[in-house]
Formats: sequence, C-alpha cells, structure tokens
Amino acid sequence: MAYYVTTPVYYVNDAPHLGHAYTTVAGDVLARWHRLRGEHVWFLTGTDEHGQKVLRTAEAAGVSPQDWADRLVSESWRPLWDHLDITADDFIRTTEDRHTARVQEFVQDLYDKGRIYKGGYEGPYCVGCEEYKLPGELLDGDGEFAGQKLCPIHRRPVEILSEENYFFRLSEYGDRLLAHYAAHPEFIQPESARNEVVNFVRRGLTDLSISRSTFDWGVPVPWDDEHVVYVWADALLNYATAVGYNENPEKFAATFPADVHLVGKDILRFHAVIWPAMLMAQGLPLPRRIAANGWLLVGGEKMSKSNLTGIKPQDLTAHFGVDAYRWYFLRAIAFGQDGSFSWEDFTARYTSELANGYGNLTSRVVAMVGRYFGGALPEATAVGEAESAVHAGLTRAVAEADRRIGDELDFQGGILAVFDFVRQVNGYLTEQEPWRVAKDESPVGRARLATVLYTAAEALRAVAVLLYPVMPESSRRLWESLAAEPALGPLAGQRLAQTAEWGRLPAGATLTRGAVLFPRLGDLPTG
Repeated sequence: MAYYVTTPVYYVNDAPHLGHAYTTVAGDVLARWHRLRGEHVWFLTGTDEHGQKVLRTAEAAGVSPQDWADRLVSESWRPLWDHLDITADDFIRTTEDRHTARVQEFVQDLYDKGRIYKGGYEGPYCVGCEEYKLPGELLDGDGEFAGQKLCPIHRRPVEILSEENYFFRLSEYGDRLLAHYAAHPEFIQPESARNEVVNFVRRGLTDLSISRSTFDWGVPVPWDDEHVVYVWADALLNYATAVGYNENPEKFAATFPADVHLVGKDILRFHAVIWPAMLMAQGLPLPRRIAANGWLLVGGEKMSKSNLTGIKPQDLTAHFGVDAYRWYFLRAIAFGQDGSFSWEDFTARYTSELANGYGNLTSRVVAMVGRYFGGALPEATAVGEAESAVHAGLTRAVAEADRRIGDELDFQGGILAVFDFVRQVNGYLTEQEPWRVAKDESPVGRARLATVLYTAAEALRAVAVLLYPVMPESSRRLWESLAAEPALGPLAGQRLAQTAEWGRLPAGATLTRGAVLFPRLGDLPTG
C-alpha cells in the first residue's frame, strides 16, 4: 500500500497566497519524510474549478470559467508549486474528464440506492465558503454591512437562497460518524478540531443539498441536466478519482483511502463529516486521519483575499529564499494552531537559527577541513567521550524527528529536534576548539584535530539528510560540499534507517566550499 497524503483542491478564484502554500509545503515535507523512510508515497494536490465563486470571478474578468481556470492554473498555481520545490505525484483539476465522469458515476450510484432525493431548501448561503450556513453561526454586520448577516469566516454578507435541489441523506449518518470518532480518536487532529466536529455532529445533522440549479458551472447531475453537482461533493471526490476510482481498480486498491488529508480548519467539517458520510454510503473505507492546520494571521486577521491580508509567497521567497520559506512556517507555528506572521519574526529566526546557527556551522567545518587538511576529510582516530556524545545526540535526533514528523505531524517538534542537534554540534566545536588544537602539530594533536573535524562533518552529513524534506535545496548543496554522493549516492536516495549509522562519510573525500547556505539578509522590503 502507498502512503497517501493529500492537500485540499484549492479554489481557482484567485492566485495562491501564504495559507495555500502553508498546507502544501506541509504536505510536501510529510511526503518527503515518508519517502525518506523508504515507503512508496503518493502525494496529491490540485485545484477546485467549479462552483459559483469561480463562475462569478470569471464573469467579472469577462472570460469563461474554463478559460479563467486554465489561466490561473498555468500562470499561478503550477508555477508556484514548482517554485516551492513541491514534489506532488499528481495534480488533479476537477474539470478534467478523469474526474467529472467518475463524479457522475458516484452520485448516480447513490441516487440509485435511494441515498439522494429531491427537495426544496431556503437558507443563508456564503458564496466564499460555497456552503449554507446555520442562522446561529452568522455575525451581525456593522459599518457598510450594518443590518446584514455575515459569514463568520469571510466577514461578508450571506445571500438568502431558495432552490429545489437534490439532497444527500446526511442526517442518517450522525450515529455512525460519532461511533467512528470514538473508535478512532486519531481520525481528526488536533484534539480541539476533533472536539469541534464531535459537538457539531452531536447537535444533529441535516440532509445535504448535493446539487445546485441556479447556475450551470459544475458537473451535470446525470439524471437531471437542470442541476449541477454541489461543488463540495464534486471536490471531495477528487481524493478517490485521482487514484483510479471506477477506472483503475489495481491502483485504487493500492492507494485508497488516504493516510492523511491535510486541510485548513475552515474546511474541516466538509472533510470530517460530509466526506466520510459519502464514503459510508458507498461502502468505501474512510481516510485514516484528517489533520487541520490553523490560520495564518496578520494583525489578528485570517490571511485571505477577502480580508485584504493576502501576501504572495514570492514576496517572501525573493527576500529569504525558498528553503527558508519552507522552514519558517513549519518551525514558527505549531501545526494545527493559529499563528501570526511578521517580517520581523521571520528575520530574527532566519538570522539566529539558519544563518548564525546552521549555516555558520557548515561554513566553519568545511573551511577548517580546507585550512588544516587541504580539503581532504581526515580520518577519526582519536575518538573519545565527546564524540560518543555527538553520536548519541544524533541517534536521539533521528528518533525524535521521525516520531514527531512521520507519526505525529508535529513538524515544529521534528525541526526543533534536528536543530537541537545542530546546536549540540556547534557546542562540541566550541568546547573542542579545533583552531587551538591545530597549533599542536604532534601526531597526537593532528589525530585529535582530525577526529574533531571528521565528527563535525559526519554530523553535517546526517543533518543534510534530516533537513532534506524541509529544505531540499540547501541540503543538496551541503551534500555536494561534503562530497557525499560518490560514496553514498544521491541525497534523494538516502534512507532514515541509515542516517544515525556513524562513520558513513568516507575519509579522504574532498570537501569544497560552495556558496553560503543562508547569506546575510538585505534590508527589509518597504511598503
């Protein structure tokens, strides 16, 4: 079976912002980590291209919704994922035939089984969420929205819609969902998200409008061409259609269900309530885990276009670099919790942890091997307690990072475990003072100096592997600087089980000084 991890399919009403990139980078790190374990991985991302929100955006731009989606995908979404070094195995678009045909088959089957019926509904609808809202969820508007009811997420007025639609019998699945949550407490993470969903389901579920009839931009309902499939029912099915549902049984059996769905907390209910109920209705297995990340906040507001707090990822990568960008959000914010972003915090962490900590360590070690041994990595022949402590520290770091990232999705904890080891190695150099040992040119002194520098270089070999899922480009450059590939193979082919094995870096390899991994930052952008 593949380790199957997904991001949401993202709306193409606009270009991606930091929130979209946050979830996608987390998915990429998780996928890379499980590849590091030696597992077969399938990492899926994509775009959600149907629905009223996309239709209205396209109409405002004076183009067809398909043309709008094509342009956004080709000019914004795919280029950004390439820029951020995202290694998705598939990118699905919900307008593709491989998806739409399978969606029609899925809903037709539910209809034939009596799980879908026709009825009427009137209620407050948020186009931004593409969801009917409960009256108790709405906020009272003020200022320009005085006297109106607002969506609690987008802070925009809802619309009162009255339609005759087809409904999925969601209300019949409340008890089964609660039983599944109780039997599988790991199904929804973090615990605060799980509690929210459980309480929501306990209050009672209503049947879900699974079609729309007031516009035609969507997957046509196969038995009634005056309706299109509700955009969320359409979108959720991408997790099945992308891996061969009703098309490639062998691939589907080897991949589905997902091991982890990574989602923003604002779309948690769709994934933790509607999606598993749809699967139950069809007799399909449920995903093993749904992990909701928190919101990225700027000035206390959720980062989004509608709140005018959207920041382009490229604004940050142009200043800090792609690797630092990938590292920062997972390092600074505990996955599952809300977190605030500021240029000042990013700058402080970059300077102290990347430039002055990790980057300076690599520069010092390679420089000293060059200065004292002509660039040839010496052999460690005077190993003592200090070196054993470094080896033990590596063993701890590997185990801790693997548990945190690979099992618990605690990216922050895993990164901190690796950087604790980086600090240990920096401390080891400070204590051993190789620059002073170098003054002793006796055989004993040379052996001691060789051992200290080999120990530091071997530690960096392991750090390059451990940080490769998070910061692939700088890890590749470090791997090249250590001349590790001729003996150990490419960095992408390394395995976690071997990472803590001490002495893998061969003595005699020629270390080279490349560009500084994390150069000094220029002045902060203005405006």
